[in-house]
Amino acid sequence: MNQAQYEQIKLLPKIDLHVHLDGSVKPDTIRDLAKSQGKALPVASENDDLTPWMQIDESCTSLVEYLSKFNFVLPFMQTAESLERIAEEIVEQAAASNCLYVEVRFAPILHTLEGLSASDAIKHTIAGLRRGEQMFDVKARVIVICMRHDSIENNLEVIDAARDYYGKGVAAVDLAGDEAGFPPGLHREVFERASKYNLPITIHAGEAGGSNNVREAITELGAARIGHGVRITEDPSVMELVKSTRTPLEMCPVSNIQTKAVSGWDTYPIRRFMEEGILVTVNTDNMTVSGTTMNLEFEMLAEHCGFTLEELAQLTRNSAEAAFLSEEEKSELREAVQQALQKLGL
Repeated sequence: MNQAQYEQIKLLPKIDLHVHLDGSVKPDTIRDLAKSQGKALPVASENDDLTPWMQIDESCTSLVEYLSKFNFVLPFMQTAESLERIAEEIVEQAAASNCLYVEVRFAPILHTLEGLSASDAIKHTIAGLRRGEQMFDVKARVIVICMRHDSIENNLEVIDAARDYYGKGVAAVDLAGDEAGFPPGLHREVFERASKYNLPITIHAGEAGGSNNVREAITELGAARIGHGVRITEDPSVMELVKSTRTPLEMCPVSNIQTKAVSGWDTYPIRRFMEEGILVTVNTDNMTVSGTTMNLEFEMLAEHCGFTLEELAQLTRNSAEAAFLSEEEKSELREAVQQALQKLGL
């Protein structure tokens, strides 16, 4: 790609539907939080770079190894102030990639180690996103995660807390964590309650686990979207299910390759999915852990998969279609995307 193409990609409107709060913390923010909270850092001086503790490198061998990076930041994300600041900064980072809308997901139960309740964690994350919306003119919503390894009881508590904020900042609920070790079916009761509350559902599936997890997520847990889903290539019947139900895939190319969900760019199935009529969206997953941005995701697709500006523009249209918003808000988002694309002649 030449410089002109890079510049054009930066100007494209974007939407990030799959970005984790704790995977997108700025290293300098952790340094500040450590200082204000009186917590030690594993570095010798204030000038030492924290990035190696927070970002994976080429040697990453699996999703489990990738997820270990989250353990470093979580001790610093146990207060109202830290959640609000990090949420606001995610909106700032999204704005830097020309995002019009972002859905930020996090597991509130992981932020209850020092006195916050799951409900408190949701409330303060929403407050940070709202501040970010006002400062950076990017619409932002929360997706509340249940953790695969957690108890049914804890996850039911999370669903109840999500219901209290649904339509007031919360857009949906999710299931995340070690997919290979904990298949979706273990949490059927949890998502039955989510369905009873009419909460939209997205499920991490078909990333570290096989295509059957995607089938289970859609047919048994009520998933309206699938996080990742790259391994549906293993079963044509699951690909057909995703296509026939118009279930959007929240693909995260840079992360999918880092976690070895896909072996490399030459086997990345995004173009195949689009050609088969599957509704594909592209997202960052974890901006810090993966060292990525929405701009970079689009650049990688142009460079490695030959995506044109028109095809990248279609990905943003797909994301507007897949957004967990009310019909009125979705219509406004579609219009904003269309206006931005028209200015670019797309």
